[in-house]
Parts: sequence; C-alpha cells; structure tokens
Amino acid sequence: MDAQFNDLSNLFSQLGLETEPEAIVQFLKQHSLKKDEKLEDADFWNASQKAFLVEERGLDAQWCEAIDELDTLLRH
Repeated sequence: MDAQFNDLSNLFSQLGLETEPEAIVQFLKQHSLKKDEKLEDADFWNASQKAFLVEERGLDAQWCEAIDELDTLLRH
C-alpha cells in the first residue's frame, strides 16, 4: 500500500496537488469519473494538469502506471 501511495504521491506532486496520503484519499472521495469518461477529460483538472496527463499517456512515459492507477481509483 505504501508503494501505491508513493506512486500516487509523486503523481499528485506533478499535478500540483497535495501529496499526503490523507489528501489523496480526500481527493478520491471528492472526485470520480463517469463510466466512459477519460481521466484527462474530467472537469476537475485545470489546463496544465490535463496537458500533463495527455502528454504522459501519449508518450507511454514513466507516469503511465500511476496515471492508470489514478484512473482506476476514480471509477467507484
């Protein structure tokens, strides 16, 4: 579980969000994705955050695993 939060913590840092485990849990409680909604199209991202998610997914970069994990966690 710690490794998961470490990955998410680093991703949250890149997105300019709070990185503490409690803040991540709160974010996940406050936000969710609709069934067919893409993570990067969610209305809770600003333009910079959306651009980061799109770019990193497109590059299949180091962040893809954490981005996919976030995507899964937001589908509750």
